[in-house]
Amino acid sequence: MIPSIHKQGSSTLGLLHYLYGKGTHEEHVDPHLVASFDHMAPDPGRDPSVTKDDLQQLLDQPLHLLDVDQRPEKHVWHCSVRAAPDDPILTDEQWADIARRIVAATGIDPGVGAGCRWAAVRHAEDHIHIIATLVREDGRRPDHHRSGKRAQAEARLIEKELGLHEVSPGDGTAAKHPTSAERHKAERQGRERASREELRETVRRAVAGATSEEEFFDRLAAAGVLIRQRVAPSGDLLGYKVALPDDRNDDQEPVFYAGSTLSPDLSLPRIRERWSGDTPSQSADTRADQTTGPAPSGPATARRRAATAAWQAVLVIDGGEDAQVAAHIAAAGEMLDALAKTSAAHTRTELRGAAFAFERATRSHIRAERGHDRALRQAARDLVYSGPALGRGEDGATTAMLIDMALFLVTAAAHWHAKKDHAQQAAAARQAAEHLRAAYRAAADIPLAALYQRGQRLSQPLRQKQAAHLRQVVPELAEQVLAEPGWYALAATLADAEAAGNDLTALLAEVAGRRELQTAESVSDVLVWRLRRMADLPADATTMPERTATAAKASGRAIQPSPSRDDRPRQAR
Repeated sequence: MIPSIHKQGSSTLGLLHYLYGKGTHEEHVDPHLVASFDHMAPDPGRDPSVTKDDLQQLLDQPLHLLDVDQRPEKHVWHCSVRAAPDDPILTDEQWADIARRIVAATGIDPGVGAGCRWAAVRHAEDHIHIIATLVREDGRRPDHHRSGKRAQAEARLIEKELGLHEVSPGDGTAAKHPTSAERHKAERQGRERASREELRETVRRAVAGATSEEEFFDRLAAAGVLIRQRVAPSGDLLGYKVALPDDRNDDQEPVFYAGSTLSPDLSLPRIRERWSGDTPSQSADTRADQTTGPAPSGPATARRRAATAAWQAVLVIDGGEDAQVAAHIAAAGEMLDALAKTSAAHTRTELRGAAFAFERATRSHIRAERGHDRALRQAARDLVYSGPALGRGEDGATTAMLIDMALFLVTAAAHWHAKKDHAQQAAAARQAAEHLRAAYRAAADIPLAALYQRGQRLSQPLRQKQAAHLRQVVPELAEQVLAEPGWYALAATLADAEAAGNDLTALLAEVAGRRELQTAESVSDVLVWRLRRMADLPADATTMPERTATAAKASGRAIQPSPSRDDRPRQAR
């Protein structure tokens, strides 16, 4: 349940016309009164003998207790209270009780002594509006200081008592949610999301890994949005607004949103902070050259580098200073935006959902100390400029490798936010992790199936030798790994690593010792991708069967016939 305190107004009648009207896009249904200060206020919605002027005069009567020059210019208090989409439809009686509790909690009508006159109007199933006059019955002003926080606290109690969706307490750093009018407009236009949300995603993708204003605005233009820049008389750029080409108002003009209204960290000054961490030797001309230069690598190489950068970020989040951690979490959002933008169709929807959810986790009251996040931002940049990845081969397998590491990254972010009591951010990171798990299953199925087949072809003595290495290095997890479906994929990876000249005991110790593995749903999967990344093995095992076979023959090992792909149990992640 979300209570929202709107800006104070100067016209009670104007607000009543909106509340009892059809709405901006005729979304209001059966407007009527559900509660009022005296339980007897006239209802112009259901009583044809009553007008909105009647209700306005009743509500504004306390104003006449004051001299004209003492009356507050902005005397109209307005609060909307909206239920969550998955909440049951509440009755008028329930909404009436909610309205009374909200005005009491905010100091509008405490219930003891003189209060303000107010009325609660319902014109939709999922929310009400409360209108009040900010002069009490005794002519004094109400104590409604911090009414927004007080309303939120009361809403948390109401949610528990009524069994409604419990909203995590916020800290004022969340992006603004679409209004009901914006949502209804999106539904009519057949959009999946409101324009505000689509533009927020577009701007976030444009800024991911960007290093200059020129590059940022070039990316926005390439994305097809309309751009309006705000320029000072001196010629300095002060800000920007963006609009979707087909999102128009009643006058058929584009509906523009300032970056700061899309999200607090998308204002131009906050975006500039992202590239303020560039090394001093990196000039603006150098950064400009990078924006138009060739892609730094192919998609597969970019994903490998991103996985390494993500791993380093996990270590910082686990033990770094707060400002450094905040910077890495913000940059992780850029990496997820870039990954979603460049991944193949079978993973794109879930990766887009992960980036969309994690956006809330990228901001808190702990200010990011830029510069420490350079590696992750470069990883995001590499992903963008390496171009779209295929869903197969090395591109597809390294996508699985990066998603696996991204899971550790967002999980570490969730734990850090939880320790800091950032409830909304922690919940957002956990939601992003769920999307990443679904994306991982889609990305990893084929490359792990190939490794599973090759692992089954290895001789029993070789697998026993590898199991012995496992028991020696990670005795507490060895039996769990050996029982997992992914053991055969890990066995094939160990064979590849040994064939490449690695010391398996030392390599396994390094891979397993870097961070605890107990929380992984499939320890064998995690070890597979860590080993293949650290030993510089191809992520796609189909590119190296002859090499492994040759090495196996040289050491006297037997490789057994390959089973069909259908013989491999589906991986759980």
